Amino acid sequence: MRITTGRYKGRVIRTVNDLSVRPATDRVRQTIFNILAHRMDLEGITVLDLFAGSGSLGFEALSRGAARATFVENDPRVVAALEQTVQQLGCTDTADIVRGDAARYVHRARAAHHLIFVDPPYAYPSTADLPEEIFSRGLVRKDGYLIIEHGATLRFEETKRYAVGPVRIFGRTVVTFFTAKEVEHETTPGSLSGDL
Repeated sequence: MRITTGRYKGRVIRTVNDLSVRPATDRVRQTIFNILAHRMDLEGITVLDLFAGSGSLGFEALSRGAARATFVENDPRVVAALEQTVQQLGCTDTADIVRGDAARYVHRARAAHHLIFVDPPYAYPSTADLPEEIFSRGLVRKDGYLIIEHGATLRFEETKRYAVGPVRIFGRTVVTFFTAKEVEHETTPGSLSGDL
């Protein structure tokens, strides 16, 4: 697998040779970044790549100008492949690799990102809960995007915290974009609002 565009164009992304990793296909990656190109400037942004696998989306973002990408992956073999890619690309100063469970990482995370990519196994039981967890913790900047690649049987509905769309379907693979909504803060009875 190779990076399609940018400073690392044509460079190889390492991965393990079994079915435990499902890298985003060239078509899916191209579609995601074509959509983003019309909505945000990737130069200087921060990226979080959860269930990183090969890291293809995070590395593609770095290639297109992202300032920093954090890759979270639980499988030690896959972490080793990520580390190898980082070394070969020479991006040790812009890539952070975290070995650990993605859901636990989200629960502990504090920093907000411009882009969060999530690509869990299609059988992962908690994919439907991830947007609420991520947005409730303020991990997506107000001008940023959460992007989840998931199976075709899963559909997301808009909530008070986030808007859903666009959605792109590639056979059994679906890519859903999410953006943060402005959440109104509730006031308790008798409290005052407005300028002091």
